[in-house]
Amino acid sequence: MKLPDASGAPSLLQTIQLIAQPTAFLDSCIKRYGDPFTVRVLGLNSPPVVFFSDPLAIQEIFSLPSSQLDFRKATHVFEPLMGKQSLILQEGKSHQRQRQLMMPPFKSDRMKSYGQLIWEITGQATREWTTGSSVSIHKVMPEITLQIILQVVFGIDSGPRYQQLETLLSTLLEDVTTPLYSSLFFFPPLQKDLGARSPWGHFVRRRAAIDALIYAEIAERRLQDNESRTDILSLLMSARDENGEQMSDVELRDQLVSLLLLGYETTAAALAWAFYWIHSTPSVQETLQSELDTLSENPEPVAIAKLPYLTAVCSETLRINPIALICTPRMTKEPLQVAGYDFDAGTILIPCIYLAHQREQVFPDPRQFKPERFLKQKFSTYEYLPFGGGDRGCIGMAFSMFEMKLVLARILSDFELELAQGRPVRPVRRGITIVPSGAVPVVVKSKQPRIKFQSV
Repeated sequence: MKLPDASGAPSLLQTIQLIAQPTAFLDSCIKRYGDPFTVRVLGLNSPPVVFFSDPLAIQEIFSLPSSQLDFRKATHVFEPLMGKQSLILQEGKSHQRQRQLMMPPFKSDRMKSYGQLIWEITGQATREWTTGSSVSIHKVMPEITLQIILQVVFGIDSGPRYQQLETLLSTLLEDVTTPLYSSLFFFPPLQKDLGARSPWGHFVRRRAAIDALIYAEIAERRLQDNESRTDILSLLMSARDENGEQMSDVELRDQLVSLLLLGYETTAAALAWAFYWIHSTPSVQETLQSELDTLSENPEPVAIAKLPYLTAVCSETLRINPIALICTPRMTKEPLQVAGYDFDAGTILIPCIYLAHQREQVFPDPRQFKPERFLKQKFSTYEYLPFGGGDRGCIGMAFSMFEMKLVLARILSDFELELAQGRPVRPVRRGITIVPSGAVPVVVKSKQPRIKFQSV
């Protein structure tokens, strides 16, 4: 059976709709065409792009042999930012090798060594909050997540290089979230270097400045050869594949930038949504605060990460407002069948995280924020997949969840907050992720640190 092409509007119009209002576009498509549906959203001459949300179809897609799929052609828009050696652009043996090299720093036993630093960075970022003051959650969360990436991932915490990287990265990441920069990556004809003042020319020069700093850090780190370091860059540099070979400097650069881009704005957005939902749902706020109050004055990071209701709050946040709307796209190399439908070679298959999380059959009242659903039921990896799935799932999943829990626990244990505005927010695009509209302003009702935290 062949799926009808439901993409009646011009490709350019559909692309603009997806960029400008992605959740509204997906909602309207599934309401109009059902599941799965076909659109054309990869610019001019777009191939058919098919979105799936049914768990059985997603399971089929995750089970397809990688030899039948082309991942690079479906993710090429990220290459100018992340680099040709980025893990998400690799296929076959190259993908397996890089994933194997990158796994050790993100294993659960490594989380302890990152916990103290995440806790301290969060405390430093909120140290000047005072009772009665108003704070923009949307502004503070990116500051925290960037510091975590620079110190925990890059392993840089002071000096001129740190300051230069912080300035360059924060401005680049801020620009990447604007509609203009987002459009540049979707439309290659716009990628023209017409000098330093042109959009693409400015991007290219700033990317080169960032690369120079990263390569200088890698070169210095190779000379030091300090085996006691526990930051993620050092662990990646010490990793060896089955042939005893290390990552090249280019591979390291591309993985670092990929981790930055996938872990900065995304985690900051998830935290902003979490603060919004917690403080707009009194029962959730009360239950979570009661759970945090059960902690001892000197808990270890693992004890915080294991709190069931805190975990449920983070899980429900990522369900209703997932970090990414879709899993890694897959382009078919040959005709194949999924969910009983026949697809030609060149079709792009997309398991849609956002739509999967909105299925009434799996998540009753899907628009309602109900953390308790994760206490009552365990969902399959094809029903609930905030970090993707299969062999292309996000490698930093455990780290991202750990980071979310500690940042939330630190702030909610130090302060009593309330939303400064009572009106609901709506999801809006910001770069590669979806954030709550407005700044999510909160008012500090009281400040009373209750947890000293156990150094590790």
